[in-house]
Amino acid sequence: MQQEREAGIEKGRRIGLAEGEEHLLRRQVQKNLSRGMSISEIAEVLDETEERIREIQSFNLLSDVFMSVALEDVPACQHILRILTGIDDLEVKVVRTQYTISRIKTHSVRLDALAETEKGKLYHIEIQRKDEIDPPKRIRYIGSLIDAEFLEKGAKYEELPDRIHFYISEKDIYHCGKVIYPVEKELGSTGLPYDDGVHIFFVNAAVDDGSRIAKLMKYFKTADPDDDSEGELSKRVRYLKREEGGVDIMCEVSEKIMEQGRKIGEEQGRKIGEEQGRKIGEERKAHSTALNLSRMGLTPEQIASAVGESLEQVKRWLAGANPAK
Repeated sequence: MQQEREAGIEKGRRIGLAEGEEHLLRRQVQKNLSRGMSISEIAEVLDETEERIREIQSFNLLSDVFMSVALEDVPACQHILRILTGIDDLEVKVVRTQYTISRIKTHSVRLDALAETEKGKLYHIEIQRKDEIDPPKRIRYIGSLIDAEFLEKGAKYEELPDRIHFYISEKDIYHCGKVIYPVEKELGSTGLPYDDGVHIFFVNAAVDDGSRIAKLMKYFKTADPDDDSEGELSKRVRYLKREEGGVDIMCEVSEKIMEQGRKIGEEQGRKIGEEQGRKIGEERKAHSTALNLSRMGLTPEQIASAVGESLEQVKRWLAGANPAK
């Protein structure tokens, strides 16, 4: 019975994926035919589109890009926050994803998802897969910019909205076997809480303690469009991975990611080229200086000290070796 159920689910998955691919590929053919592209050119575009669709299927909610697109949907974001906070009636009014807070003289930040509730509280959800050196200071800085962004000029400090951070990591960064670590603040040994309206929670997808949050984190790791266990979040993931408009959105996002990657690669290549050119220029200058100093009667040891090169390198130059080209 279980095998039949699993086979049925797999068949449904293949049908759903095939329908999404067929729709998108058909649209690509029609669009490119109208542009006058040749059959071979269209075939190349279709290959790229199929590759992009396969890439989309591999996205999960621990990808800040996919998570940000998923959480543009208010019900999906609300579903996550209700589980993380334990507040079943939490109502999200608006969600800002990939929201940039710019500062001319200081470091700007881009927030994965910033939700505002009907009661005016701010919830920042951050996904972090790489090993951050100092997460608390990162949160401190980001929090200060959020405060400055949402406190209007001339407003009183008590008008600052409560700010709740959920820092979600793939690993258990504190290695204590907890799925969630609330940061608790007290006044010394009095036991009295210190409440400045800022609440920070470190959540990870590595620990499974059987809790509702751990179940959500397991879903984050798969983002399986055939898993409907996470309500509105599951609906959003299925839409983005399988359905007509959602696949279109993700293909555009995937293209932007690829373009960003190309630009980063080009910039890195340019910097590497500049660095190599600088080193070659410095070596040629050192080579010329070494020859001049030799003509002036300095010893190889003195020349090596003067030009900042090894004695072996100076001896090779004096023996007739040329610098790198």
